[in-house]
Amino acid sequence: MTITTLPDARWLHAIAAAAFLAASLPQAALNAQGLESPETVDRIIGSQVSEEQARTTAEIGKVSSAIDRTRENISTVRKTSKLDKVDIVLLTDAARGEGGPPAVIENKVRQHRDDVAELRKEIEANALLFNAIDSRRIAAQDVLAVAFDDPGKIVIYAAAKPSD
Repeated sequence: MTITTLPDARWLHAIAAAAFLAASLPQAALNAQGLESPETVDRIIGSQVSEEQARTTAEIGKVSSAIDRTRENISTVRKTSKLDKVDIVLLTDAARGEGGPPAVIENKVRQHRDDVAELRKEIEANALLFNAIDSRRIAAQDVLAVAFDDPGKIVIYAAAKPSD
């Protein structure tokens, strides 16, 4: 009569750890590549990404208009899979550390609160747009609006400071 025993618990832990490490290696290689160089960002995102800094007062008309068009831009963001250019406009004086957006923009965001929240979720769900803002260390919650003024181009307005 042969008695079969269960494998020692240490072996099970070792096997589980080895499986976890094997599954983690491809992701580790991707993380090692990083999003530090503009060439890498462009290659991964597939679009040229540029960033500029502006004062909210200089962009107030464009930002207000873009916020008013948020509902229609949500479906465009949802359908976007390729762009020639992604322009990120950092409204540095509207960053949280600077007291947030001026009252005119804050009221506009509040007026379109549900649409702006949905836009941010769509940006997070869109690999191209999420990686574009993430490469500049911008959180989706800092995005105020987007504008599709030219075919193949998006402008993302964010209340944020540069990541330097």
